[in-house]
Amino acid sequence: MLDEIDLILNIAIALGAALAGGLTARFFKQSTIIGYLLAGVIIGPHSLGLIQESDEIRVLATIGVVLLLFTLGVKFSLREIMRIKKVAIGGGIFQLLVTTALGMGVATLLGWSLQEAVIFGFLIALSSTMVVIGMLTSRGELESVHGRVMVGILLMQDIGAAFAMFILPALGESGESLSLILGIAALKAGLFIALILFLGARLVPRFITRVASRGSRELFIISSAALCFGGAFGAYYFGLSAALGAFAVGLLISESDFAHQVLGDMIPVRDIFSALFFVSVGMLIDLSFMTGNIITVMVIILTIVLGKFLICSVTARLFGYTGKTIPLVGAGMVQIGEFSFVLAELGLGTGIISEYLYSVILTSAMISIVLTPFIYSLVSNLSPRLIQSGRLRSLMAVDALPSPGEMAKISHHVIICGHGRVGGNVARMLKELNISYLVIDLDPAIISDLRSKGIPCVYGDAGNLEVLSRAGLKGAALLLITMPDPMATRLALDHALRINPELDVVARVHSDFELGFLRDRGASELIQPELEASIELVRLVLCRLGFPESRIQDFINLQRVKCPRPGI
Repeated sequence: MLDEIDLILNIAIALGAALAGGLTARFFKQSTIIGYLLAGVIIGPHSLGLIQESDEIRVLATIGVVLLLFTLGVKFSLREIMRIKKVAIGGGIFQLLVTTALGMGVATLLGWSLQEAVIFGFLIALSSTMVVIGMLTSRGELESVHGRVMVGILLMQDIGAAFAMFILPALGESGESLSLILGIAALKAGLFIALILFLGARLVPRFITRVASRGSRELFIISSAALCFGGAFGAYYFGLSAALGAFAVGLLISESDFAHQVLGDMIPVRDIFSALFFVSVGMLIDLSFMTGNIITVMVIILTIVLGKFLICSVTARLFGYTGKTIPLVGAGMVQIGEFSFVLAELGLGTGIISEYLYSVILTSAMISIVLTPFIYSLVSNLSPRLIQSGRLRSLMAVDALPSPGEMAKISHHVIICGHGRVGGNVARMLKELNISYLVIDLDPAIISDLRSKGIPCVYGDAGNLEVLSRAGLKGAALLLITMPDPMATRLALDHALRINPELDVVARVHSDFELGFLRDRGASELIQPELEASIELVRLVLCRLGFPESRIQDFINLQRVKCPRPGI
């Protein structure tokens, strides 16, 4: 009974500390993961000692890892990843290999063994999916070009980490040939994946449909959890990582009609256990170790931050991206990820890394995660100025320009800055109306597709003066800015009006602050998607309630007048 009370007390302390740390982090507009880690450091045995034995918390934290990979699998869209498959697959593999080699070189200089050097290199190559996605979401940049590139590379890293979970235990085996052990492990992995794909593709969709048809949300949540942990146990039974099994099952669910409901139900549970995971990691960090090995830690932090910034930036450039996408991809990936914690703990348990290396990885990971938001904000603020400078302008090479013949065919045209979901729909409707338009986008895959269809387009950052100058602004009828990036929207507006002060500019905005800011800078019309969606919903409600069409239109016009938009 005493052990049960101790467990409840430890969970209460850990969750309370996570809440306090998370609230503090959000107050300073930082990732909650930073708060969880620091909370763990404070309550852990190396500081206040509120929790001396963390084994029970770490067991619960393992559930958080399983749920994390399960929800990642559910969110993993094969169709979306195919849009950026070159940089996601090729770039992800390139970044992993080069960063691992860099880590091996630094570890060798520090006198570590070859095995530890390889593991250290691979672990620092992994970035944090939770930190990056959380940061991009809070900034409204998840759907931006650099956001999609980072997510694609992160997915490849997560897949690599998942497979490393069954390779690391094999490295700790003795008495048998390493190649034989790895071969058996790979065979088991192949059999498990084949079984999941064969049975899951047939059984999982039917099973979820049957449960959903019963109309019970409680049963639906239980079924989702059962699939998650069933897949985790299946992978463990085959000698693989339980987290890998959860990811595989999540991947099957991602293509079903119920993926969003599964995600909505499981994310709150995942967040609770993930908080425990990061708190448990923080509890393992020894501040006295950090101060006693400050030189080594600083060398490793510099290697991680500078090395990953350069490697990830070069990766984006090699796969055809230019402009601010290059430094932003680099700045967003400069941390060590959560799966590095998991792999480091696995390596420690199998005896293939030392306590010293384990402590170095944990300490470096925490510091790099804390630094990431500051580095990203700094690069985000400086990148427009750097890109405009003469020395870096070569990075803005415009590889896809409308030919003179194409430009001769279009006049009084609409320029669409950003061919994402919003811009793409606008372009499709303009095409149906036979209205001439030209697209500016920073995604090489989108530009390549447009060029193959004979649509005039310019490859580059619409926030760059040189790129905008190629779009025929002086002869354009309208400039439409649909990009989700507020900084790019500001720059595009400023440069466009500098080229053609009389140009009619319509822009998409996401906040009241941006609304006023862009209005003062000369935008003709500003559209808030959330407001327009609300107005359309109210219009449909009034129609269903039998209001006269004239009264509905008057009411909608009144609501638009109440919103301080220019042009109305």
